[in-house]
Amino acid sequence: CLDGEGKVHEFDSRWRTEDCNDCSCSKTGIGCCTSYMTPVGYDEDKCERIFSKDTCSYKVVEKDDHSKECPVHSWVG
Repeated sequence: CLDGEGKVHEFDSRWRTEDCNDCSCSKTGIGCCTSYMTPVGYDEDKCERIFSKDTCSYKVVEKDDHSKECPVHSWVG
């Protein structure tokens, strides 16, 4: 399989992209999906979500104080 960056992958192989997508190669082609969940159930007036490419995850923190995490009630992905 040839991915969007021009790299060749063997059949039945799996890898994670720089954008945190999990991909696999089969004889029918390449399939990719996000490796992370996105927070949706939180106080958007008081809090904001921040994505880390290092951990491929979101953190939800207070807008005025990023050291304080906010509770999240729903995630999608």
